[in-house]
Amino acid sequence: MTKDQQADLLWEDGDLPVSGRFHDPYFSRQDGLAEARHVFLAGNGLPGRFRDGFAIAELGFGTGLNFLATCRAWLASGQDGRLSFTSFEAYPMTGAEMARAHARFGGLADLSAQLVEHWIPAGGRFELWPGITLNVIVGDARATLPAWDGLADAWYLDGFSPARNPELWEEPLLAGVAAHMAPGGTLATYSAAGFVRRGLEKAGIAVRREAGYGRKRHMTTGQMKC
Repeated sequence: MTKDQQADLLWEDGDLPVSGRFHDPYFSRQDGLAEARHVFLAGNGLPGRFRDGFAIAELGFGTGLNFLATCRAWLASGQDGRLSFTSFEAYPMTGAEMARAHARFGGLADLSAQLVEHWIPAGGRFELWPGITLNVIVGDARATLPAWDGLADAWYLDGFSPARNPELWEEPLLAGVAAHMAPGGTLATYSAAGFVRRGLEKAGIAVRREAGYGRKRHMTTGQMKC
């Protein structure tokens, strides 16, 4: 993997990663874990919708924080089935970089250690805990998502700010998200940008503006129209 394909990181306060490529932090400066739980878990009605065979897909694996928050919720809910989590990431971090970013979330230390131990920046399929499968697909999602043959019950749209990383919010990609949603599927994103909501609606997703996390007044949730 070349340098151009790797995450380009700056660090604030020692353990808060900021993209040098997009000049945007990987998670909230207030509390990234609380943000993940508010936006992506609660925004998709989780953990209440968990069931055997539940499938989650994500644009932007980043530090893996959303995945770890989801795993914690899955394990705490006492599920006895299988969870699949597929994430599309263009610029993967190294395991050491991920561990550094996770250091501020002590409650995830055990899960972080397991992820980092098995992590390969080139992506691939990982069986980290019984019943939980992580599949990280490295590359430009505009090219890799159409080739994916999966359907997600819940989508996490967690690319960098649409103003800084517009490629991950283009209408064709949002249409691809819709095409890979299971019946009754939902999505959530921290973004409330008007063109993002319009792109989702054009793709056949009924969107709602919800209260955002922290200083963000609003976020967006959606569900496939019948």
